Amino acid sequence: MSTLTERERHEIERANELELPPVVFVHGLWLLSSSWGRWRALFEENGYAGVAPGWPDDPDSVEEARKDPQVFARKMVKQVTDHYLEAIAALERKPAVVGHSFGGLIAQRIAGVAASAVTVAIDPAPFRGVLPLPISSLRSAAPVLSNPANLGRAVSLTFEQFSFGWANALPDEEARALYEEFHVPASGVPLFQAATANLNPFTEVKVDTRNPERGPLLIISGEKDNTVPWAIANASYKQQAKNPSATEIVEMPDRGHALTIDHGWQDVAQKALEFIKRHS
Repeated sequence: MSTLTERERHEIERANELELPPVVFVHGLWLLSSSWGRWRALFEENGYAGVAPGWPDDPDSVEEARKDPQVFARKMVKQVTDHYLEAIAALERKPAVVGHSFGGLIAQRIAGVAASAVTVAIDPAPFRGVLPLPISSLRSAAPVLSNPANLGRAVSLTFEQFSFGWANALPDEEARALYEEFHVPASGVPLFQAATANLNPFTEVKVDTRNPERGPLLIISGEKDNTVPWAIANASYKQQAKNPSATEIVEMPDRGHALTIDHGWQDVAQKALEFIKRHS
């Protein structure tokens, strides 16, 4: 049975009708697919067809999400990956895939099964084999991991938690504006899955980094990201660099985890666009 919504099917049909190279955007925790709006517009101005599925059961708006937070609960990494793979299978051309945070992890899982033509993972959550655990990353995850009951819940961040994990490189006024515009509750499960990935040989949080059909991959890291610091992004890169396909990493100076939605989003989007153009 299909998990795609009417909106998602419409976006896929539009991309197929346009006959332009498709780009699939994958959001992470605490955001909705609408957070990619400006990215999609930029890519479409440059000759691509943007498709931004949500996670299964995602509400259509931030307002709806805040009214019914438990709709996000219990969403697991494989379930979400499978949803995006279903969307990709409905496209007539193999897409580029761009993901942020847990979306960056999912983008790499998609690349690992050779379902993307080229992949960009931005501040990606770690997968099995990525060993560094910086203190700032543990502190960012603490709102979820500190309470085992969150395994079955949707969890919202307080503004203070959002400020540390996402907006530490931003002025307080911009941090507050982003929190009000974009922040929604998120499933607690993926963080527990990531936290135990190196202890669980059967974990869903694994990536096939050696598939020779993976295709080109770029990892983008925010220099000041507290949630996915350079140590994690670079460790992911070192795992991926063993692949015969092109693998690159770039660090964005003075940028935190909110780099896809803050005032400097276009600098990050341009890096992704240039890589995709170069390898398409």
